[in-house]
Order: sequence, then structure tokens, then C-alpha cells
Amino acid sequence: GLFNAQIALSPETKNGKPTKVLIPNPFYQVYAVGAATVSAEPIFVPAYAENNFMPNYAELPKEILDQTSILFLCSPANPQGTMASYDYWVELMRLAEKHDFKIFADECYSEIYSDEDQPPVGLLQAAYDAGYTDYSRCIVFHSLSKRSNVPGLRSGFVAGDSEWIAHFRRYRTYHGCAMPLHHQIASEWAWGDEEHVLANRARYRQKFEAVAPILSAVLLTPEPDAGFYLWPQTPVDDEHFAQTIYERAGVSLLPGSYLARETATGNPGAKRVRIALVAELSQCVEAAQRIADCLRQGW
Repeated sequence: GLFNAQIALSPETKNGKPTKVLIPNPFYQVYAVGAATVSAEPIFVPAYAENNFMPNYAELPKEILDQTSILFLCSPANPQGTMASYDYWVELMRLAEKHDFKIFADECYSEIYSDEDQPPVGLLQAAYDAGYTDYSRCIVFHSLSKRSNVPGLRSGFVAGDSEWIAHFRRYRTYHGCAMPLHHQIASEWAWGDEEHVLANRARYRQKFEAVAPILSAVLLTPEPDAGFYLWPQTPVDDEHFAQTIYERAGVSLLPGSYLARETATGNPGAKRVRIALVAELSQCVEAAQRIADCLRQGW
């Protein structure tokens, strides 16, 4: 809802032409839905392993960047778990300033990371450190869904450019749904408590430490810096792989190509699957063992 509401405030045209929205590929599908609500043209920018799973927006043609109104970036990334660096954020802000567009930073996974001494760098933090202290091109989104494991609560916030926040508040007043009072009370507690967030990170760390070695023995499985997904390569077509694993092992996986769009260089999610370590530790370990046993039996 936050993404759609914000993008609805963007112009439908820029320089007399339909506006463009830059989207990392693979991506959270709501980004494309938001672009469609204002008839914007989505530009899907691949995020491949050779670029550390970060889209290279700076290589886009000038004519595309000049027509861009919004750039989306998810950091830590869904599904790859890559964290944008300070330098990466600064480069995006320079692009935004040069070509006059806004950066929409999806930071909903920002409080789930592996190293307690290396938290993700957020867009607003990078903007402040780089001297962009008016945050005029920065919009960040946060949620309790991942931080506190309460996706059904639908509690989040948006921060950044004060002018856009004022428009957003007015938009939400007339087009948004009021959060139930008991959800507001629960949200206040969850946003104000850090102990459960530390415990949550520790549980995910434990799951990665237990599951990653099992899968790495049979699949090329990069260990992410953050988030709660694994993004392994598959020996065959990802849809066929997911179907076969479900049939043989009873484990549900999401084909990576479902999270991406075809490009001139192919589908960047092809021959990968997204594995979410959101179940209890014992269930995650059992699922990994089932997948590994299935692969060892031959394909």
C-alpha cells in the first residue's frame, strides 16, 4: 500500500513524454503494480551475480534516465540479500540529481542481517553523510512485517523528502485505510522494542548456519549478507526444479523466474529458486535435508 500510494503521487508525464520507473530485476512485484497505476513505463534493470546482485542504473542510456521519475531499490535485496553500500547510494543520489528523479528505497529487510557489527547502510544515512541533508530526492519505506515477523499487521512507515511526505499524508487521508486501534497499540510496542529484533536476527542467523551447509553440498548457494532468503542456482529450469522438489520431497520453493521479467539478456531469475527460512529451525533443516536427498538420488 505504501508503494502504490507514493507512486500515485508521481507525474504521469515528464518532459511531455510518459514517465519511466526504474525497477531492479528480480523485484518485489508491487513495484510494477505501482508503475501501472499511473501508466508509467517500467524499466527492468537486471541484477546479476557478477554485479553482486545490484542493478547498474548508471549504465542506462541518458534518454531513459531523463524520462525517469522514480527509481526503486530494495536493500537488503529481495531475494538476493545484497546490501547497498554507501558508495552505491551516493552514486544513485548523484544520478537522481542530474536527471531529476526520486529514489524509492525499500528497506523492509534492513533489520535482518548476519553481522551485528555491519548493519545495512540506509538511504537517509548515506544522504546525510554525503551532505544531501534536505533528503529532497529520498523516500524510504520500512515495515514491521520482517523486523517483528508480523506481516498481517500491515504496519509500516515512510520517511524522507518533506514535500512528498506532506502530499503522501494528504493522499493517505483520503485514499488509505485507518489502522485499527489495537494494531496501533501493538505497533507502538514493536517499534519501541529492540530486544525482540535482536532475538529475531539471532534465530535467522542460526537457521542460515544450519541450512546453508546442507544445501551448499548439492547446489551453488551464495550466503546472503542480510534478509531471510537463500537464492541457489538450479541444475535445470527453475520452474521444473520447483515442481519436481515439491513432488518428490514435499517442499515448496519459488521459481526465481517468477520474480523477474525477461530482458534482452534473458531472465535474471532463471535457474534459481528463492528459499525463505521463515519456518521454525527444525522445519528449515528438515526441508533442506529433503532437497539434498532428492538431488543425490539423481535428476
